[in-house]
Amino acid sequence: MTYRIMQKAGLAAFAFAALTVVTFAQDFPTKPITLIVPWPAGGSTDISMRAIAESASKVLGQPIVVDNKGGGGGTVGPATMAASAKPDGYTIAQIPITVFRLPLMQDVSWNPETDFTYIVHITGYTFGVTTNAESQFKTWQDVVDFAKANPGKVTYATPGAGTSLHIGMEQIAARAGIKLTQVPFKGGAESNAAVLGKHTMLQADSTGWRPLVDAGKLRLLMVWTAKRSPNFPNTPTLNELGYDMVYDSPFGIAGPKGMDPKVVAKIHDAFKKAIEDPAVLATLAKLDMVANYKNTEDYRKFVTEVTESERKVINSLGLAKKTN
Repeated sequence: MTYRIMQKAGLAAFAFAALTVVTFAQDFPTKPITLIVPWPAGGSTDISMRAIAESASKVLGQPIVVDNKGGGGGTVGPATMAASAKPDGYTIAQIPITVFRLPLMQDVSWNPETDFTYIVHITGYTFGVTTNAESQFKTWQDVVDFAKANPGKVTYATPGAGTSLHIGMEQIAARAGIKLTQVPFKGGAESNAAVLGKHTMLQADSTGWRPLVDAGKLRLLMVWTAKRSPNFPNTPTLNELGYDMVYDSPFGIAGPKGMDPKVVAKIHDAFKKAIEDPAVLATLAKLDMVANYKNTEDYRKFVTEVTESERKVINSLGLAKKTN
């Protein structure tokens, strides 16, 4: 008799817990959501993500608060989330490709295959190489010629070691037969300051440099997109310069592992609508960014595909971590 009572009590507790989970998912969200942007404020990622978050918050009916956690080439924020955030949907993060790449280069505290719940893929970047407007470099070929005569003396700022800008520049250098010296920073604001102040000769970054190029303070030498930027129609692409490369480092949104699929679906739908919002598309256009939507399932597949692609690149550059 006692066993039956305990059994019924256990079933009742289980049913209550299941009902609570369902109710939670249906009511979500009931409070503000934190969106970790793993770059400093003011850069192209920060600006675009704030516009997307504002639009998505209107769909969800709760504010989405941006929390800038720069460092580690965009990995500190996602790593912090993976280590400490509850999988309740109230903490999510922008996931740069560095999250998949860095584990191939060094030991890290996260596993990109198991430590995140991938929600939605949203956009990508226009990358470019700039120099100070007073620089001797008028074209990319000027850089190549100088670097060949002065190996290692051309310095370039990036938003961090292991980022797409770092890996992209090393690929370009290898194909051009030159040696460049990277100077890593925490984000676009710092790399802008570095090239403006002539602390580095070049800067490789996304379009946070656009206002400075428009103002005539920086000179844009190339872009890494498949076609020329409509905002800079006179600037050549990598392909036009003889490098068979397109580098746009697309990214999405993820939460900690173990999120409720119903909560994932609500966040997915809100961000999907956000990147269809004309106001958001206008902001992206100013930054030379375009919507690049993938649903939850396709985003998960993309993670596997891009990790394997990055593995080949890292191995070819001799940057893979040593294994015992």
